[in-house]
Amino acid sequence: MQTNLVQQFANTPEGREAEAILRACVHCGFCTATCPTYQELNDERDGPRGRIYLMKMFLEGEPVTEKTREHLDRCLTCRSCETTCPSGVQYGRLVDISRALIEREVPRQPRDRWLRWALARVLPNRHLFGVLLRLGQLFRPVLPPALKTKVPPRKHASPWPAARHNRIVLGLAGCVQPSATPNTNAAAARVLDRLGITLVEAPEAGCCGAVNYHLSEHERGLDRMRRNIDAWWPAIEAGAEAIVMTASGCGAMVQDYGHLLKDDPVYAAKARRVSELCIDLGAFLLKQDLETLRVGRDPGKVAFHCPCTLQHAMKQNGVVEQVLTRAGVTLAETRDKHLCCGSAGTYSVLQPDLSQRLLDNKLKALTVDNPDRIVTANIGCQMHLESRAPVPVQHWIELLDA
Repeated sequence: MQTNLVQQFANTPEGREAEAILRACVHCGFCTATCPTYQELNDERDGPRGRIYLMKMFLEGEPVTEKTREHLDRCLTCRSCETTCPSGVQYGRLVDISRALIEREVPRQPRDRWLRWALARVLPNRHLFGVLLRLGQLFRPVLPPALKTKVPPRKHASPWPAARHNRIVLGLAGCVQPSATPNTNAAAARVLDRLGITLVEAPEAGCCGAVNYHLSEHERGLDRMRRNIDAWWPAIEAGAEAIVMTASGCGAMVQDYGHLLKDDPVYAAKARRVSELCIDLGAFLLKQDLETLRVGRDPGKVAFHCPCTLQHAMKQNGVVEQVLTRAGVTLAETRDKHLCCGSAGTYSVLQPDLSQRLLDNKLKALTVDNPDRIVTANIGCQMHLESRAPVPVQHWIELLDA
């Protein structure tokens, strides 16, 4: 694709990166076939190819309207188009760059600005989110049905293993997971303990930076990444063999630390090392001896939902299914595995109607074989699916823990 970026963007690192991505696109349209919003809305501007043209026009100096931004806001950033693209267009990076630039050029309406500001302050703050969630759970019985579904029931964590092994891996508690699904990392720690591996959370490590970064608060997101690197670095220097991610949304972001901080003179090398050590829990377990992990109690027929961040960003499609199958879990048939459930970080809040339509589609696809439960690999997907699923929803590692 030919480009002619205006000087305002052409001489900046973001502009040069965006231009390289644009030039890789051959506008073949293969991406539209796997785009959830295009499939739902049948509008070229709500598919990757159309959005690429909208972003190109902006970067070349064309006026940007609220309508232009609406089509970009509707993008889930699921990156299914990247998996399909024969030219390797890094669409997710292009959207992140363009959204942030447009945010500076076209102010939002006060209500939208306030909502995005609130999400960017509450969700990454583990303690504040935990307090608000507890309040919501306390009053859940008297909440209106529409609001009640958005507040997950309270869950509890089983004890972490007391043993300490020579093999050490790092984990990330994150921001939402400790209070919403606290048993996820505890279950992972117990499973790894059975393999002679100790999972360690660095107390100072918090939000991976995804919430701020994807809401166009790039500098705030980068600061969160730097804090995590600082928190992990002593254990990395001491020989921790991996950073094992139990939430694929966080994993997708941490694996990009090296790229996002490549121009930081202080953190570039450390960020690259952190990204090299980052691995999804399923991929890590697949490298271990799984004979000791066969499930003892039959969980019934299990439908696995592979999050977009796991299959399209981390490129781990089919990995968790292999682990579950080798552990003796019976997997149910599902359809449209490549399509997003509609959670997509803050998307379910910012685009509630479209998010619910995508959730309807995903639940139908996951329950076509009448499973006894649904499992997934990301906290956002788990909470979104659980809000309306006809069967229990949990993180897949809890099956192996049980």
